[in-house]
Amino acid sequence: MSSRITRTLTIAAIAASLAACSSVPLDQNGAAGNGSDSASAGQIMDPFNPQSPLAQQRSVYFDFDSYAVPEQYRSVVEMHANYLTSHQGQKVRVEGNTDARGSTEYNLALGQRRSDAVARMMTLLGVNANQIEAISFGKERPKALGNTEADYAENRRADINYQH
Repeated sequence: MSSRITRTLTIAAIAASLAACSSVPLDQNGAAGNGSDSASAGQIMDPFNPQSPLAQQRSVYFDFDSYAVPEQYRSVVEMHANYLTSHQGQKVRVEGNTDARGSTEYNLALGQRRSDAVARMMTLLGVNANQIEAISFGKERPKALGNTEADYAENRRADINYQH
């Protein structure tokens, strides 16, 4: 009899802990969220509003000589993909960039691989491929003009730009 009570209490405890984990985050009005990223819940999601995370977080930065989207920037890509899937008339241009090291040809190819990687991730998240244009500027459009490692890191990126 004692093992039956222990088993019942264990099942009840597990059920209670699972119920606690399944709560839905609420936005500022107390309404259930719409499935958007919890970091952006309650925020304005408009790529043309300077206060929006969509306007403030448009760059995905890459490691040296890499075009793999780093884990820390996946949420940025997901945020834009969520917006694009719910606004199918909106289009973006993903612009790949590199630092100044390497030949022009090499950097144009690397920049293209970076923009393609971000675009591919967006399509895997449900964005229609017709909404995305992926291009490369190579080393021709630096954000930082210096020659330090920090400057180079600032230039190794793909920028997500919304089209009007």
